[in-house]
Order: sequence, then structure tokens, then C-alpha cells
Amino acid sequence: MIKPHFMLFLALVTSLPSVLCAQQGKVYDNLTLPSKILDSERKYAIYLPPDYETSERSYPVLYLLHGAGDDQTGWVQFGEVLRITDNAISDGQSTPMIIVMPDANTGQRGYFNDPTNEWRYEDFFFEELMPHVESTYRIKGEKRYRAVAGLSMGGGGSFMYALHRPDLFSSACPLSAYVGELSFERFKERFGNRISGVSKTDLENYYKQHNALSLIEAMPDDQKEAVRWYIDCGDDDFLYEGNSLAHIAMMKKEIPHEYRVRQGGHTWTYWRESLPTVLHFVSQAFHQY
Repeated sequence: MIKPHFMLFLALVTSLPSVLCAQQGKVYDNLTLPSKILDSERKYAIYLPPDYETSERSYPVLYLLHGAGDDQTGWVQFGEVLRITDNAISDGQSTPMIIVMPDANTGQRGYFNDPTNEWRYEDFFFEELMPHVESTYRIKGEKRYRAVAGLSMGGGGSFMYALHRPDLFSSACPLSAYVGELSFERFKERFGNRISGVSKTDLENYYKQHNALSLIEAMPDDQKEAVRWYIDCGDDDFLYEGNSLAHIAMMKKEIPHEYRVRQGGHTWTYWRESLPTVLHFVSQAFHQY
């Protein structure tokens, strides 16, 4: 005769896989939307939190940007966004959120409009991608519940998006960010083959609008606390200078921000270790810290 306590134990063991499954989020890494602005199909990946399919609530959103050479699968494959975010939510370090990871490596590489305005990725991001995902998924469409983060090229994207549109993001977390060329002369040298036909005045204006240091220095006083900033760059990262200068510029302007230098370089090992802190940091704003 099977004893009652053994039957209880057996029931618990057999139900364990379904319990564990219910505690896992989901990632879809090959989603698409049509873009009239870019005249192409655009890919993106999305992370949905563990209780998304069993609840009717709406969620805050983090736009998580990849670096040069990757695509929308970078944070999924190399950044282990599913495992890390599930663990952060389970541990109480992160509120459940939706994470959107767009592809900025098709056609042309980068998160901005080009100087000729023929390739308008930034317009696509704000005018097509954001409205699409925030109407397709149960996302809270308010500044308080929206954040942006990214690594390297995506760190530059998160810098610029939050500086261009502080009305849309509560937090920004550039990681190992490319902050833009550190001088106008270096900018012309690097992008000279892409800017033929653009006047020097227009080019200078473009440079200032796509350089974090220039935007920080020009920030109006009433915008200094519009966005919560978390800046993180390794001590062996080749982009250390720009990140250090962004920190110094924010200090001089008395812009509140967190600045971290940890041991490490421009590697996925470093960014995987950064992600839990990013999730916790943006969750503070989502929770009305």
C-alpha cells in the first residue's frame, strides 16, 4: 500500500517541471515589421517576462541595443538576456518587463539618420518601431515606464536617443559606449566617404547632434534631471576615453548620474555582468524610486 506522504511527494515531483516552466520568460528573435521610412522589412527580438501569458497586466519596456557587427540576436545569443532577466526577476532585483532588441545592422549599420537624411534609422525607431511594439504587446506607453540601454554602438544609440528625446525615457544605460568622435576633424576623417555633398555648416550641426559630449554641454538646466543615467565602461576598454569624458562633462554640468568602471574590456563577459545592474537600475524608475 502506497503511503499518503509518498503520494504527496510524487505529486510534487511530477508537477515540478510545469512549475519551473511557468517561471520562465520567452524570447522571440526573428520578428519583423515593415518600414516605409527605410523601405524594407526590419527585424527585432523581444523578451516577454514569465507571467506575460498568464496575466492581463501591462509592462514597462526596456529598449536594448546591440553593438556593431551584431544584430537583434546579439543580446539573445551572446548576452543571455533570457537567463539573466529571468534570474533578476526571480531574485527580486528586477521588475517584470518587456525587452525590445531591434536590428540596426541591415542595409546600413547604426542607430541614426545619416548626414544626407537618405537613411533615417532614428526616425524609423521613434516613428515606426516604438509605436509598433507598444501597440502589439502589453506595454505601458509612458515615459516613466520606458528605458533604453545598449553596448558599444548601441551604447552610443542609448546616449543619443535619451539626449535627443528625454521626454520619452525615464532611464538610460550606455555600456562601453561609442559616444561619437571626440573632435570634428576626426569625424570628417572617419566619415568623409559618406558625407559628400553636405555643407560644412550642416555637417558641423550633424556632428554636434550625434556627439554625446556636445549634447551634454548644451543641455538646458531644466533637463538635467529628466533622465536617470547609468554609465558603465571597463578599465581595459578601448572606448574608455569617451566614457570618461562624458562622466566629466556630466559632473561639470551637475547632471545626476551613476558612473562605473569595472575590471574588463570590450567583451560579452563584461556586458553579461552589466545586465543585472542595468535591469535593477531601470526597475527603480519603474517602481517610482
